[in-house]
Amino acid sequence: MTTRTGGAPAAREQLSPVDGLAQLSFLVYGILERRAREHELSMIQIRLLGVLRDRRPTMNELARLLDLDKSSVTGLVDRAERRGLVTRVPSTADRRSMLVTLTDHGRSLVSDRAARFEADMSLLLERLEPADRDALSGLISRLLVAYAADHGIDLFATIDTGRPPAGG
Repeated sequence: MTTRTGGAPAAREQLSPVDGLAQLSFLVYGILERRAREHELSMIQIRLLGVLRDRRPTMNELARLLDLDKSSVTGLVDRAERRGLVTRVPSTADRRSMLVTLTDHGRSLVSDRAARFEADMSLLLERLEPADRDALSGLISRLLVAYAADHGIDLFATIDTGRPPAGG
């Protein structure tokens, strides 16, 4: 989609919301995938690390957050653990549960990938006027917070990392 400098797209250049979201998701997915490949990570591994950036979930919570069955999450965490990216620690609240957390190496990798992805997205968003970026951010936030709430997920629940919360 092209826009005229400083203005809204012409009517024939406007995509439907469904088509626009689909095409945008392909664009964002492609950028994420390129960044993942730089460290030989799959997209599900990127999602795992993104969730763990701000949380220390149990295996069951992780399955719900990633919308995977528990056996899939077990294999995913096993592979990430072998790479030194995550570790499992006993829950202090429930001794039967294990929490999954990033290792220092995992946190460093996530921080680096997040910074590079943010730079990629900032370049893309520079094409919008500041007011449009703010409006887009508000719309995306409302949509994602409502969807997460419908699925029993608090997007802003984080572990105490000494950093401000980020989406995940």
